[in-house]
Amino acid sequence: MARPRQQKETGVMNMTGNREVITGSDFKRMVSGAYSEFLLEYEEINALKGAGHMPGTHILRTMGAAVMPLSHTKDDSIGGLARRIATAAVFGARGSAGVVLAQMFRGLGKGLSGKYNATSSEFGKAFQYGILYAQRAVPEQPEQPIITVAKAVAKGAYHAVRANLPISEILQAAIEAGKQALTQIGQEDAGARIMFTFLTGCLKGLDGNFVSPTISLSLGLEAGQPGLPDPRQDLVRPYCVRFTVCNTRVDVPEFERHLREYSSFALVERHEKGIEVHLHTDHVGKVVEQAIGCRIGYVSVGKNLHITNMSEVHVLNAHGALMRVALLAVAENKVQARELQEAGVHIIVSGGESNCPSVGELVNAAHSDLASSYVMLSWSRDFRLAFRQAKRLLGSRVELVLCQDKMQQAKAIKAFDPEKDAEENSCAMRQAAGVAED
Repeated sequence: MARPRQQKETGVMNMTGNREVITGSDFKRMVSGAYSEFLLEYEEINALKGAGHMPGTHILRTMGAAVMPLSHTKDDSIGGLARRIATAAVFGARGSAGVVLAQMFRGLGKGLSGKYNATSSEFGKAFQYGILYAQRAVPEQPEQPIITVAKAVAKGAYHAVRANLPISEILQAAIEAGKQALTQIGQEDAGARIMFTFLTGCLKGLDGNFVSPTISLSLGLEAGQPGLPDPRQDLVRPYCVRFTVCNTRVDVPEFERHLREYSSFALVERHEKGIEVHLHTDHVGKVVEQAIGCRIGYVSVGKNLHITNMSEVHVLNAHGALMRVALLAVAENKVQARELQEAGVHIIVSGGESNCPSVGELVNAAHSDLASSYVMLSWSRDFRLAFRQAKRLLGSRVELVLCQDKMQQAKAIKAFDPEKDAEENSCAMRQAAGVAED
C-alpha cells in the first residue's frame, strides 16, 4: 500500500496516474536504506550456502563502496547520482555476490541515464535493467537460486510497472514475486537472501524507515564489534613511483630490500646513468627519503621523478613499459606473497577467500607502465567474477588464467615465458594447469 503521508515527508510526490516523481534524494535514501539493511543482515548471509565464501561481508563492503559518493556529491539529478553510485560499486565490488550487485547498480544507472527526476514507471523500467545486468554477470550453469529469484523479481516489477503502480508498490510486488519463486524451488541460498535484503532495504529507505548507515557504522566501530567491515578502509590510493638514483655506489639488492619495506612492488636495476627504480607505494615521501638519505652510499635523486596516482582511471599506456608482459596474482599473506615473487610473479594484490580483492584493486594494480600487457592469475572461484569485470574494464591488454586452486596456479606460473606475449602465455599457462579457457 502507498503511504501518502510518508511520501510527502520524504520527497516522493504523487501527481496523476503514473506521474509519481522519484528524485535524486529519494534514490539516495533507497541506497542508504539498502546499505543499512545489509549492516543488519550480513552475518546471517555469511551463514548461508551459495555465493562463495563470506558473501555477506563481500556484499557489505561492496555496498560500502557504493554509498561513498552519497556523502560528498552535489549532483541532485537521479541520473548523475545513479552513474556515480554504479561506478563506485563496480570498482569496489568484492566476491561473486559483490560483482552481481554492482552490475545491478550499473543497469539502474543505464536506465536512469540523462534524467533529472524519474517517474515511477521510468524507475521501475530502470530497475528491470538492473536485474538484467545482474543476470548477465552469472554465466555458470545450472541456473542458481539467485537468478531464478531475479527473473521472478523482474517479472513482478514488470507487471507492477504496467499497472502504473507507485514505486513503493513496484518494489513490494517484486519482493512478493521473488518469495513465490523461492517457495517453488524450496531452498534459500545466500544469493537469494541478498536479493531480498537489497529490495527490502530500498523500500525502507524510500519510506524513511531505516537507521542512518553512517550512525550504524560508527556505533559498530565504537563498540568494537569483531569483523565489522569498514568500507572506508577499502579506498585504495596507491602511487606508481619512478626515478633514477645517480652517483651512487649502493648495492642494488640491499637497496631494493630497503625500498620493499614501503612498497608492494619494487623493481631496481642498474643502468649507465645510475639505478632505475620503479615501485608501487602508499608512502611516496618515505620512499624518496630512503633514496636520498640511504647510508649505504651517496645517493642523489635525479630530476626525472615521476609519480602517478593509480587510483585515477586512465588508459593503459604501452609506451615506455619496462616489460613486455607481467604476471599479477593474489596473496593471502606476506609468506605467500614472497613465494609468488620468488616463483616469478611481478605484481601482488592482497586478498583471500574471506577478503576478496576488489575490482578496483585489480584495475589499479594493472594501471601502470610496468608492462605492455598483463596475465592475471586467480586461484579461487570467489575471485572469478571480479577478475572478469577487471578484464572488461582493462580491455585486450589483459588475459586471464582462472585456476581452481593454488596447485593449478603454481603449474601455470611455471609455464610463463617472458619472451611470449600475454595471449600466448595465457594459452600455455592454462594448458599447463589443466584449466579451460575463460
